[in-house]
Formats: sequence, structure tokens, C-alpha cells
Amino acid sequence: MDPRFQDRPVLDMTPEGEFRGPAPRPATWLDRLLMRLGGAAALVAIVALGIVVAGIAVAFFALALPVALVAGLVAFGSLWWRARRNGRSFRMSAVMMRR
Repeated sequence: MDPRFQDRPVLDMTPEGEFRGPAPRPATWLDRLLMRLGGAAALVAIVALGIVVAGIAVAFFALALPVALVAGLVAFGSLWWRARRNGRSFRMSAVMMRR
């Protein structure tokens, strides 16, 4: 028997004619530790992404709120001015019309 026979790669074929890859080596304690560490890092990254998205939403709301308030005040002032020019009293109550 050839002494170099042990060093040669084994080519294993499937019935479909494709080569199989080498058998995976068994997981060691370091592989399991790194997998847990990677899972924890992914969880921290997802939580950080959620905090960033929430911060962006709060910033958008903080920028949009003054704009909405100013627009509401302008609309109120315009309606009040038109009612005053027409000589009507402008009350802050709803009016229901009957048929």
C-alpha cells in the first residue's frame, strides 16, 4: 500500500454526479461561545436600531409640532379676521342645522 494514500483527498460523489464537500468538523466549546456572543451582539444591534428609529420619530414630531401649531394659529387668525370683517360674532361652538 502506498504510504501517501492517507494524505490524498477523498472525492465523494452523489448519485446525481456532484461532488460532496468535506464533512463538517464537530463544534467545540469556542464555537458555541462565539455563537452565543454573536447572537447577543445581534440582539444589541437590533435594540440599538429600534432606539435610533424611535429617536428619529421623536425628532420628526418635535419639528412638525411647531409647524402645525403655527399653521393652526394662522388658520384661526384668518377665520377670525373674516368673521370680524363680515360683522359676525365668532364663537367657538359647533352649530347644528335642522331641516
